[in-house]
Amino acid sequence: MAPKGCRMISVAKQRSRHTMQQEDINALLVREALAGNDVVRLKGGDPFVFGRGGEEAEDCFAAGVPVQVVPGISAAMGAAASAMIPLTHRDAASIVTFVAGQCKGLTEQNWAGLAGVGRTLVIYMGVATADAIAEKLMADGLAPDMPVAVIENAARPQMRVLRGALAGLGSVVAENKVKSPALIVIGDVAGRGDMMELKQVLEAVK
Repeated sequence: MAPKGCRMISVAKQRSRHTMQQEDINALLVREALAGNDVVRLKGGDPFVFGRGGEEAEDCFAAGVPVQVVPGISAAMGAAASAMIPLTHRDAASIVTFVAGQCKGLTEQNWAGLAGVGRTLVIYMGVATADAIAEKLMADGLAPDMPVAVIENAARPQMRVLRGALAGLGSVVAENKVKSPALIVIGDVAGRGDMMELKQVLEAVK
């Protein structure tokens, strides 16, 4: 999609391995724009949901660089839809909460009430801390048998949807060697995956 002659700079990030630090990315955007170049910052999902897009825009504005945002589909929405998991359902959930599973002070945060009856919890960046997340939620009162789904490589040919119960979340991630990008969905809606299984069966029959 990129026109010939454009310069493409990868600033990809993986856990504990960043091509470029965030402050340097911000500075690069500003520097190139002030040099008179048209700058496109391409990010997966919604750049304003755990995407650092707000910080990048603020630095650009502070330097007098105008910014236009082309909205993307949030990873939570796209992943759930790809896996045919409804984040809300008239019979199961009317509240959805997004949280980051990789942050400072995770164990001290109060997650009581974020998941449970009538609620769906979607966890970004939670693969490496899946065990701790499960223990924390159960300590905060969530039932060990609460359905969970792990969606890896959503909307890609190699997408996997792995299901289980909250108490076994860490095992699901470890035994299946789940890698990022992946999202964790916790709540009764995570158990409503019959449509996805049926779709996979029908595709296998073709």
